[in-house]
This record gives sequence, structure tokens and C-alpha cells, in this order.
Amino acid sequence: MAGPTTARRGAARQQDSPADPPGAEGRWRPSRTQLIVTGVLVLLLGSGAVWALYGSPWLRVEKVRTTGVDVLTPAEVEAAAAVPIGAPLISVDADVIAERLRRKVPRIDSVDVVRAWPHGIGLKVTERQPVLLMKKGAKFIEVDAKGVRFATVDRAPKRVPILELTARQSPGLRRFGSARLVREAVRVAGGLPGGVAGDTKVVRVASYDSISLELTRGRTVNWGSGEDGQVKARVLTALMKAAPDAERFDVSAPTAPAVSGG
Repeated sequence: MAGPTTARRGAARQQDSPADPPGAEGRWRPSRTQLIVTGVLVLLLGSGAVWALYGSPWLRVEKVRTTGVDVLTPAEVEAAAAVPIGAPLISVDADVIAERLRRKVPRIDSVDVVRAWPHGIGLKVTERQPVLLMKKGAKFIEVDAKGVRFATVDRAPKRVPILELTARQSPGLRRFGSARLVREAVRVAGGLPGGVAGDTKVVRVASYDSISLELTRGRTVNWGSGEDGQVKARVLTALMKAAPDAERFDVSAPTAPAVSGG
């Protein structure tokens, strides 16, 4: 008796073979309607979040708080910052406010503008510190450790030395210019040991390599150029300990220092 034909065998295999791979019948597949509903919910949630951040009255700037000021007052800083009160907190451009503050208030060295959710802006200010003063008539120009002349004041801050440029006819002035000589004086003043810095009344610049210090109690220091400042500072500290009553110190050549007087 003849077996089943090829067509019959193919039909039997199709009936025996499942339409989906094993285990597929246990998987849940969302319907088209469910996908549409999910998409609408996501869209609504996103729209709600955007509205809460930009359109709602809940997350808006209501107050500004300033920290880190010493000479400046919070009111001065906040007036210059011009933070938009009532604006959405998310829309406040911190970089623009920081740049505005640095431009309008030269005493500010740096400032961090931070959002204080849900209603505040914080201004964390770092003020410039004077290391030298330049006399201008009866007033004083403050110069910081970067050589920036950032403020003119009526009274000299305590324990900040006066800069005297006596290099008017010096070849060094023509070669380096007064700005370079001021930077050298700043470099020297900024590198003085703590005790010496507090006792320094005048930093006198006769030329690029002739800088001297006038200290309290009539003492003087011949510093030389601004180079090797750390070595000179250590040598000067040692000399002052070894000869506390000396009046004149010379560290212009730190490998061959000298003291005299007293």
C-alpha cells in the first residue's frame, strides 16, 4: 500500500508546527490602544513638568542671599546682580549674572551663582584682597596679588604696604614699563613671610632688580629682584631670628646674605 503523498506530508507538518516559537504564547503584548494611552500619559507628564518649571507660580525667584562679603555689603552685590525676581527659577542664567557682577563690581574676584530650590538664588562671593596700595592724591588704589587695581579707597587698609615707584629716570622703567615693575612689586609683597608681611610699611621699586622693603622699627630689607622669592623669604626669616636687633638686611643675593646695624 502506497504511503502518503508529498503534499499530504507537508500539510501534516504545518498542522503539527506551532505558529509562534515555544513560550511565545505566555508573553504579554500591549495592544495598539494601550500604546496610544501610554504615549498620551507620557506627553501629559512631560507637559506638566515643563509647566511646573516655567509657567507655574510655585518655582519662581522670590529671594536672593549673598555670602562671603567683607568690604562689600549684600545690598551692593544684589543690586549689581539684578537677579530677576519673579522669573522662573529654572530660567535664571547663572553665567550672565556672574559676568555682570565681575564687570560692575571690580572688588569681586569670583562668584558662584546657585539655584536654591524652590524660590532662591545664592551668590557666593570671593572678594579681591589688596597686597599693595598705590597713593593717588589723598586716596589709595588697592592692588591684588594678580596685579589688578580694583578699588580706590579713602583710608589705607591696615597691614597693607604702600608701593613707591622711584624708577622715574631708571633705564629699567624704559625697558620694562611701569606695569611690569608694579607686577614685580606685587610678586615680592605676595611672597613675603607672614611676620615680615605684617611689618612691611613700604615696598620701594627703584628698578627691576632693585626692590627694597621698609619695615616697622626703622628696619629695611634689600630684596633685589622678584626672582627666587621663596628662597629669599626663608633666608630673611632665618636672619631675623639670628639677629633680631639688626636694622638692615640684604637678601638680594640669597646665597650670600648680610645684616648690619643694631
